[in-house]
Amino acid sequence: MSIDTVRDVVAWLKDFPTDRVTFTFHGGEPLLAGAGFYREALPLLTEGLHDLNPEFAMQTNLWRMTSEIAQILAEYHVPIGSSIDGPETITDSQRGTGYFEKTMRGYDIAKAHGLNVRFICTFTNKSVKHRQEIFDFFLKNGYTLKLHPALPSLRSENPKQWALPPEEYGELLVYLLDKSLEHIQDIDVMNINDLCRCVFTRRGTVCTYVDCMGSTFAVGPDGSIYPCYRFVGMPEWVMAHVRDRPTREALMQSESGKRMVAFSAYVDVACKDCSHIKYCRGGCPYNAIAPSGGSLDGVDPHCTAYKRIFNELNERMNKEMFEAPIMEMTPYPSKPRKSAKPGVMALMRKLVSR
Repeated sequence: MSIDTVRDVVAWLKDFPTDRVTFTFHGGEPLLAGAGFYREALPLLTEGLHDLNPEFAMQTNLWRMTSEIAQILAEYHVPIGSSIDGPETITDSQRGTGYFEKTMRGYDIAKAHGLNVRFICTFTNKSVKHRQEIFDFFLKNGYTLKLHPALPSLRSENPKQWALPPEEYGELLVYLLDKSLEHIQDIDVMNINDLCRCVFTRRGTVCTYVDCMGSTFAVGPDGSIYPCYRFVGMPEWVMAHVRDRPTREALMQSESGKRMVAFSAYVDVACKDCSHIKYCRGGCPYNAIAPSGGSLDGVDPHCTAYKRIFNELNERMNKEMFEAPIMEMTPYPSKPRKSAKPGVMALMRKLVSR
């Protein structure tokens, strides 16, 4: 992306009807842009969109991280998301020999400059068999764990080669719920935290489980606007161009915008009898569209997994809140009682206290 395109983004969003904006530098590989790009782009976005209180984030494999880039990102408090799928052997088996070593080299540079780095762990139909080893790796190293299930892709000739079946994904989420409660003070499993918030607040709190239509857009290197970063590079999903400064209404009236709205309308009908509709919203539109190659024939195929974990969380919360035994009044207990294992409500208290 050129600096001229960044200027176009500023001009486009300056009068956009919102009170805040978050920019996530994605890719491709965003570090390929180099230190000079960020030295110029970050002040442009910060100063040009001051009234929108801009925040930043970056998703990168960290291979091109340098002290110079890290220092610039630290000045603007840019949190980093990267990808590690567990121990080196598992990561390299999924991402290629040498991936782990190069990523960890960049990680060390980023941490040395005070950057906040979190890892996304992709579970495939192969690595899920090693879930205990993967969890222990994150726990031992003190890394925050955010999991991502391998999904079918619109870009792949064999989209299900690595895909994690929904049933296995659901069981994985329940497994990680148990492990995160077992080690409640030692590790954060971001997905479990987010899912708990969804159930507790009765509304979606992250992009998979919330209506993102009209509030989330992606800008490609040439300034083309897409409904999500996962569609970038697909001409049929271009909504408009930043240089034309489209309104939100114009974007949603584009063909791809209409397809996204159609998904939301479809969810209202297809999921109307589901008890989780308010905070699930049919899952991710891209996930729903990808298996069919571009048409809308259902909701997110991981619906089975979402129901599994949402049911589990609801049942546990209800049991903890409404079926707790009445406290016994024993003025002189003979010995201290053994503490109960932390439950879902203990995790919610931990999240609220932050």
